[in-house]
Amino acid sequence: MPTTIQLSKETKDLIGTFGSKEDTYEDIIKRMYALAVKEQLREFLLSSGKALPIGEAIRRAKKRWQK
Repeated sequence: MPTTIQLSKETKDLIGTFGSKEDTYEDIIKRMYALAVKEQLREFLLSSGKALPIGEAIRRAKKRWQK
């Protein structure tokens, strides 16, 4: 059953910039939600103090294995 969410015109217009003419607001919001979930997971995985950027990990591995 559809529901109504009240938004200001400004917010509606901003959300609309993430879609194309074929997209419904529901399509856009679902896509934004999926991206937000991925970002939360990324932040969670990288929040560990032991996480390294990939470039640094490669540099350390090369240094270690070239001995």
